[in-house]
Amino acid sequence: MVARSIEVDAPVKRIFDLLADPVRHSELDGSGTVLGSVFGPQRLELGSEFGMDMRMLGLPYRMTNRVVEFEEGRLIAWKHVGSHRWRYVLEDLGSGRTRVTETFDYTWGQAYLYVLSGAPARNARGIEETLVRLKAVAEQD
Repeated sequence: MVARSIEVDAPVKRIFDLLADPVRHSELDGSGTVLGSVFGPQRLELGSEFGMDMRMLGLPYRMTNRVVEFEEGRLIAWKHVGSHRWRYVLEDLGSGRTRVTETFDYTWGQAYLYVLSGAPARNARGIEETLVRLKAVAEQD
């Protein structure tokens, strides 16, 4: 697993609403791989499926995700091919501040392939930039 956290000067609800809206994912993505929403509900919930146009190493592709963990205002996670999970956990710090932890959990698949390919370091950089973007958007909304 690769995980990073950030403190945001915004309430939990505002941040969770951003994460639960797949149309906003390309705006928040710091990895440079998420191009835009293709299909899915306006707001995610447990079991929701949503498709994203993606690009990695200059190659475009389409990814279908399914929400596999969901607790309103606290936790949202989705998985894609290979059963790897992107997870966000929100912790209310009081006074309108929230700690957001984003995790890429590849323990559900063949983790050794990811480690050998250098993916954990790339995922960590993408997560760090995503959290910076999420903070900026949440604090200005």
